Amino acid sequence: MFFTYLRRELAGRRRQTAIIAIGMALAIALVMIVNAVSTGVRDAQASVLESVYGVGTDLTVSQDATPPAEGERPDGGRFEFGADDGRTADGSTQLAQSRLTAGMGQSTFDASALDTVQDIDGVAAASATLSLTNVTFSGEMPDFSAAQGTDGAPTAEGGTTGAPPAGGADGAGGSAFDVDSFTVLGLDPAAESVGPLSAVELADGRGLELGDAGQHVAVLDADYATSADLAVGDTIDIAGTSFEIVGTVTSTASDGQSAANVFIPLDVAQSLSGLDGQVTDIYVQAASSDVIPSVQADLEAALPDQTVNTQSDLASTVSGSLGTASTLISNLGLWLSVAVLAAAFLIAILFTIQGVTRRTREFGTLKAIGWSNRRVVGQVAGESLVQGLIGGAAGLVVGLVGIAVVNAIAPTLGSTTATTPQAAGPAGFAGGGFAGGPGAAQAATATEVTLNAPITVEVVAIAIGLAILGGLIAGAIGGWRAARLRPAEALRSVA
Repeated sequence: MFFTYLRRELAGRRRQTAIIAIGMALAIALVMIVNAVSTGVRDAQASVLESVYGVGTDLTVSQDATPPAEGERPDGGRFEFGADDGRTADGSTQLAQSRLTAGMGQSTFDASALDTVQDIDGVAAASATLSLTNVTFSGEMPDFSAAQGTDGAPTAEGGTTGAPPAGGADGAGGSAFDVDSFTVLGLDPAAESVGPLSAVELADGRGLELGDAGQHVAVLDADYATSADLAVGDTIDIAGTSFEIVGTVTSTASDGQSAANVFIPLDVAQSLSGLDGQVTDIYVQAASSDVIPSVQADLEAALPDQTVNTQSDLASTVSGSLGTASTLISNLGLWLSVAVLAAAFLIAILFTIQGVTRRTREFGTLKAIGWSNRRVVGQVAGESLVQGLIGGAAGLVVGLVGIAVVNAIAPTLGSTTATTPQAAGPAGFAGGGFAGGPGAAQAATATEVTLNAPITVEVVAIAIGLAILGGLIAGAIGGWRAARLRPAEALRSVA
């Protein structure tokens, strides 16, 4: 009898059922679309941050850069040549020198921090890296020693000035110098599951292997290898040492940029740069996403002098249209969904109460023939639940169509991520040393990502759950009002 009565009542009030279902459908569809787009924005942010973090990395440990003291030059930034340095021929002197130093804006810390990190509960894997910049200064200048002893004008000291040297870059005493730089990342060859090596794929040759520790072998970013006209089997000079190129890799990050131009074993990088026992970053993978906050807290307590970041920390640095979309969804989208959903629930409640009021005589008669309050409430709640499910089904369809439209349009979002550079060359050259220009401590990486709003089980569950919740709330309130009616008063009110 319950279902027969339910079907008859719904069929007799098609207008009320349609209005409640439409309101519920629009609210549920909006919530589904906002939820899916929000998930898509979070995925887009994560893909942008992969270029900074590396696939599989949950946290990073680094040290904030400290500016040099007044009058102090950045370490390793000054090139000095002795009187006998260089190669002289045909009146010209060829000079060349390479330096491997920590990149601009990078500070190193003791590698023993890696052991501390690995001892933290909840840490599944960790690896340390040393981010460096190889700078080569080369040029040609005239051989000034060839001018010494030639007759010239007398000097105050009783000697003579030398005649202007011939030689040099242009044969007339001129000079020319080049400064070339590329980034070098020292890393543990065995650490493939976390850190920069996990964000690349092999293009040619092989990658760094466990047996490469202590060896002068290098893996190059494929784009850099092409621009430098280098290939597997060639050699590359790093800090005056020849390295065999054993492979090339391409980035799997959304921006297509690798963490460095050249990858070499960590111990070799430390030795060549004079930074024995030092690292610039530690990449950490947590055992599960649930323990990331506790791991971060434990790392901050164990390493008070270092900075511990998670992807959620860095997500706030993502600007551009991607950052705007994130802010819009977090603020306007969320509250708009709540407001529309509340309005839909209110409409369902009001129409249910209005329907109960119109059926005063009907409920009075039912209670007079023996219906209990529980049965009356159940009947009204059942009708409202069916109306909510109808609205939920319609909202699910509309929501899926809306998500499909977003994916079909595939809007492109631009993002700019400000990070401490692992691949920054010298900002300027002056007075025989390097001086970082404005912004040397940070680099801005611009990336474009395509927004994809995923259809997940969570989205479908939200639609069904809201439909059931809306129906039950409206039915419970309407049924409670119907149950309060006394048969005699209900019949007398319509007599």
